[in-house]
Amino acid sequence: MTAQLVRRLFDADAARRLAAEGIAPPLARVLAARGITSVRELELPARDLIAPLRLSHIAEAAKLLADRIAAGARLLIVADYDCDGATACAVALRGLRMMGARVDYLVPNRFDYGYGLTPEIVELAAAAASGRPDLLITVDNGIASVAGVARARELGIEVLITDHHLPGERLPDAAVIVNPNQRGCGFPSKNLAGVGVMFYVLLALRAELRARGRYSEATQPRLNTLLDLVALGTVADVVPLDRNNRILVAAGLERIRNGLAQPGIAALFQVAGRSSRTARAADLGFAVGPRINAAGRLTDMTVGIECLLTDDPARATELARQLDELNRERRAIEADMQVDALAGLDDAELGGRRTITLFNEGWHQGVVGLVASRVKERHHRPTIAFARADARSLRGSGRSIEGVHLRDVLDLVTKAAPSMIDRFGGHAMAAGLSLAAECYEGFSEAFEAATRASADAELFARRVATDGPLAATEIGLALTEAIDRQIWGQGFAPPLFDNEFAVVEQRLVKEAHLKLTLELDGRRLPAIWFRRTQPLPTRVRLAYRPVEEEYRGARSIALHIEHASL
Repeated sequence: MTAQLVRRLFDADAARRLAAEGIAPPLARVLAARGITSVRELELPARDLIAPLRLSHIAEAAKLLADRIAAGARLLIVADYDCDGATACAVALRGLRMMGARVDYLVPNRFDYGYGLTPEIVELAAAAASGRPDLLITVDNGIASVAGVARARELGIEVLITDHHLPGERLPDAAVIVNPNQRGCGFPSKNLAGVGVMFYVLLALRAELRARGRYSEATQPRLNTLLDLVALGTVADVVPLDRNNRILVAAGLERIRNGLAQPGIAALFQVAGRSSRTARAADLGFAVGPRINAAGRLTDMTVGIECLLTDDPARATELARQLDELNRERRAIEADMQVDALAGLDDAELGGRRTITLFNEGWHQGVVGLVASRVKERHHRPTIAFARADARSLRGSGRSIEGVHLRDVLDLVTKAAPSMIDRFGGHAMAAGLSLAAECYEGFSEAFEAATRASADAELFARRVATDGPLAATEIGLALTEAIDRQIWGQGFAPPLFDNEFAVVEQRLVKEAHLKLTLELDGRRLPAIWFRRTQPLPTRVRLAYRPVEEEYRGARSIALHIEHASL
C-alpha cells in the first residue's frame, strides 16, 4: 500500500542510555520511541503484575466464589465464541476446579443465540445437563447483558460478570461485576483481555481461600500453569500490550518455550507448523489464535474450548487437526467474500465518504469481521460488513482506524436514532451489531454522519509510523534476534523501518506476491511484498521489517515490505 511514512520521534538520550546498557543501537532507537528509558523496563517479572485487589469488586467476587465452592454450589461458565472467550473459559474451568469447585461451561452458538448472556442463554443454562446452576460466571462478556441478568435473577440464579468490554449507560444487576473499564474502577491497566480479568479473579479467589485457611503458600494451586492460556487470549484479542499485559504474555510464552504448554496449545503449534521452542507473540496472534477462532466463526466454539481443556495429548492433536481444517475452510470462505467486497470498490468510487458499509446476501456471518478488516486496511476507512442473520435481521462486524472509536460512533448513532440498532458492543477498534434489514441503508448514512461529527478529517489520510532508516550494515541476524527477544503487539508495535532503495529486480511469484532484489548502500537484499502485484519504480522509499528466514538449515535475512511512500 502507498502511504505517507512518518518517522516516530524518540528521546535521543534514552536511546543512548539503552545502547550503553547493551541494546543494539537500532533497537535502542525503537524502544526509546515507545517510551522505554532503561533496560530495567524491559524486564517483565511476574512480581511486577498490578495487584488484583486494585480491580474494583474483585474482593467481593472472591468471597462469592469461595462461599459457593464451600457450599458445593453448581457453577456454570458462560463463555464467548472468540479466542479470548475460549481461553478465558479454559482458565476459569481449570482454575476453579483446582480450587474444588463443581463447575461446567456453556458457550453460545453465535448463529443461534448471538453474543453474550441473553435471556435465551439463561434459559439454556437453567436446563443444563449438569444440573441447574446456582451461579453463572460470564467470561469475556456480560457487561451489556441487562436482560439476561434480569432473567437469571427471576430464576433465582446469581450472576458474576467478568468482562473487559466498555460498559453502556446501564449496568446489569449482577451479584458482582469485575471489569477494569467499569466506571469508578481504579485499576491502572484498562487493557486486560477477558482472559486476563478471569485470571485476576482466580488470583483473588486463591488469596481469599488462603485467608480462610484452605491453603498455605506451599499447598495452594499453581495458577502460573494457566499463563500460556492467558498469553494466547491476550494476544489474540489484540488488546494493547501495556507493561502489565506484556508481563502476562512473557510469562505464558516462557512456559510454551519450556515445553510446559497445555496439550492443546502444543498441538496447535504443531498443526500450524510453528516451533513452540521459539514461540513469539506473533505465533499466538497469527497461527494459534486464528485456528481457535475458526471454530467460533464457522460452527461452535466447543471444539476450541475442548482442545484447550484436554490433558490427553492424543485427544489434543485430534482436536487441533479439526481446528486446522476449520481454519482452512474459513480461509476459503473469506477469500471469496473478499473478492465480492473489493470488486468495484476503489477510492475514486468512494468519493469523499469516510466510512464503508457492506452487505451481501451470500456472506457468512462468522467471517464478516475479517472482510471488514481487509477492506479497512485497503481503504483506510472504518468499515462494517453485514451478513444476513435471519429473514428479518442483519448482523455486522466492524473494524476501525486509529483515532476513530468505533463503539463510541455506534453509540452516537443510537443516540440520534434510538430504534435503528438492535444491539451493539465492542472496543475502539472493533465492534459488532445487529439491526433490522430494512434499516441497512439508513444505518449506512447514520454511520457516516456520526463518524464525520466525531472524527477529525486528518485521521483519514493514510499515515504509517516508522522507526526510520537502517544502515545496510545494521540489517542482519543480530538485529532480528534482538527484536525477537521482545514482546511486541498492539500498543507496543513491532519495529517498522524505512529506507530509499534501488530496485534491482522484481517479479511476481504465484501470481500474487512481488519478489524483489533491493540495493542499499551497495548491498543487495532479498525482499518480498505479499499480496502486491503492481511493479515498483526503480527508486522508491519502502517501509519494511527485517525477518530471519531458514532454508535447509541455512539462516538468512529478507525484508518484508509493507508500504511504499506516497
